[in-house]
Amino acid sequence: MKSGKWIPPLILVAAMALGQQPVPVQPATLVVKTIGGRTLTLAAQDLSKLPQIKLNAVDHDGKNHEYAGVKLRDVLTQAGVATGNDVRGKEMTDHVIVEASDGYRVVFSLAELDSDFGNLQVIVADTVAGHPLGAKEGPLRLVVPGDKRQARWVRMVTTVSVTRAQGTV
Repeated sequence: MKSGKWIPPLILVAAMALGQQPVPVQPATLVVKTIGGRTLTLAAQDLSKLPQIKLNAVDHDGKNHEYAGVKLRDVLTQAGVATGNDVRGKEMTDHVIVEASDGYRVVFSLAELDSDFGNLQVIVADTVAGHPLGAKEGPLRLVVPGDKRQARWVRMVTTVSVTRAQGTV
């Protein structure tokens, strides 16, 4: 065996010993699908061009952590999804489904995310405490500090889809 094959495990052990999150295995990529059939793929460098936000929130472990990333609302705007005064009528039945690589999915109404309506703070985080999210959480994770339970804190986020409720004209 080449000695170079042992370097990644040693780095992982050293990072864990220092209390740091290991570097994610996969690069951050987010696919956004809209009602109009548009698909937008955002790589880490694309997400870094959106306005960045930091916030503190209590995670599953009961401890307060600082997360950083972009607002889900800004991701939707980048994909051309209606916002503000354009959210009316049939758009009031639009919902946003966020999916993880393991198939876990959660839903938000478009209106609850919009600043003119619910203004729910939801971020697509790529770091915690200044470090990239580990492979079990990231490379992207949804953080919803306004929720009483963290059931919508999706780990390993891969896809955001906007759909319209059935029966809406």
